[in-house]
Amino acid sequence: MTTFTSTASGSGSAAGDTVARDALAVLQPGFAGTTAPDWVRRRLGEGLVSVGLFGRNVATAEQVAALTAELRAERDDVLVAIDEESGDVTRLEVHTGSSFPGNHALGAVDDTELTRRVARELGRRLAACGVTFNWAPSADVNANPDNPVIGVRSFGADPGLVSRHTAAYVEGLQSVGIAACTKHFPGHGDTGVDSHLALPRIDADAATLRDRELAPFRAAIAAGTRAVMSAHILVPALDPDRPATLSRPILTDLLRGELGYEGLIVTDGMEMRAISGTYGIERGTVLALAAGADAICVGGGLCDEDIVLRLRDALVAAVRAGELPEERLADAAARVRELARWTAKATREADPAGAPEPEVGLVAARRAVTVTRGGREAGPVTEPVYVATFSPTPNIAVGDETPWGVGVELERLLPGTTSGVFTGDGAGAAALTAAQGRRVVAVVRDEHRHAWMGTALDTLLAARPDTVVVEMGVPQATPRGALHLATHGAARVCAVAAAERIAGD
Repeated sequence: MTTFTSTASGSGSAAGDTVARDALAVLQPGFAGTTAPDWVRRRLGEGLVSVGLFGRNVATAEQVAALTAELRAERDDVLVAIDEESGDVTRLEVHTGSSFPGNHALGAVDDTELTRRVARELGRRLAACGVTFNWAPSADVNANPDNPVIGVRSFGADPGLVSRHTAAYVEGLQSVGIAACTKHFPGHGDTGVDSHLALPRIDADAATLRDRELAPFRAAIAAGTRAVMSAHILVPALDPDRPATLSRPILTDLLRGELGYEGLIVTDGMEMRAISGTYGIERGTVLALAAGADAICVGGGLCDEDIVLRLRDALVAAVRAGELPEERLADAAARVRELARWTAKATREADPAGAPEPEVGLVAARRAVTVTRGGREAGPVTEPVYVATFSPTPNIAVGDETPWGVGVELERLLPGTTSGVFTGDGAGAAALTAAQGRRVVAVVRDEHRHAWMGTALDTLLAARPDTVVVEMGVPQATPRGALHLATHGAARVCAVAAAERIAGD
């Protein structure tokens, strides 16, 4: 054990200093603002290696580049992470919607070379902003269509499809020097609970888990993914006592041992209620490191210096008390520093791998649109329409800042078109009233998960059989309407592609 005296002011033994630096090194905190706070700069000098960027840190690409340059002035190999899945979950384009479709759209196209090109172009844009580490892709198999938090973030429900596209995505990102972080191990797709809010449980047997959930992670490891993110889920077949993020049988015995993974293991956000509501952030952080995690993601909803110091001190105290072996903390810190060195070198030396493809996201979104005509033909849409968007409560991963729907794009293509947003009981009748006799384009998101949304469509279609329906979530419900389009995601480019099909049909 190491005797430790707080090193906040630079005091303490050399061993204590080392433990404190290692404790800072394993943290991946967020922060507030669009410039680098003084406390982040200071802690980078004291051993912090990583920071995470979120929507609150983004104004423009140029601003993000200036921000990361500020960070790099303090530590030239700083690991700058971001949760940029594209599609519904975007931070870099949080205010406009993503220029790239998400995983479900790419899976619907099922062209692995296209997925690789999309990931490569996304990687180029991240690199131009000074970001070096992407908490993506999601390798979850969408086994539960009622999943409230994964859905279109998954490539699909078939393990083989998810595996090949996960590998392609990893290869595309890393070909331009951006470290990929495949998530959420051992697989979050068969859950009915959002781990931001509570602890989900997967009751599948071990054989099913290995054949279904683990297949994409094997593919990602074979593709060389530099990081894997753990899931805050309880999987009794693998560990009946602790969620994956805190489970040595899952992180060390399974991921490191059975699957042979040697890269960085990072946790999902420790402020999420699945962990913080049961174990507390400090205790959860200690348990995660002891279980085999190397980096602690925190900051999606917590972004001040106090939380960083609390977690640093909790880790140091755990080492001092013998609850966390000093060697385990040192190993984790070394893995973080190694990844930071890799990204610094890789982004400098990355082969451009062909010319930039600024339109590849739109190309992919256009290919992903599926058109299903119903039994009522009403002719092409050539006149201004009323766009009724039936909006569910967004999950926390997606957030409520990013616009979605086809209204803006149809207003551009069909001048005179107007739009409204509706939710809950009576939404269909309210939309009919607002339409004032015009043809309606109804936009839904996961109709199959929201009974009120289905009722709203019933009301619309009974009064206006010529209604066009656009599903921008998982297209699980039976297609209906004079024209039905599935975009397989709600990215801005998905809206563009859908509007083009409606106005050009």
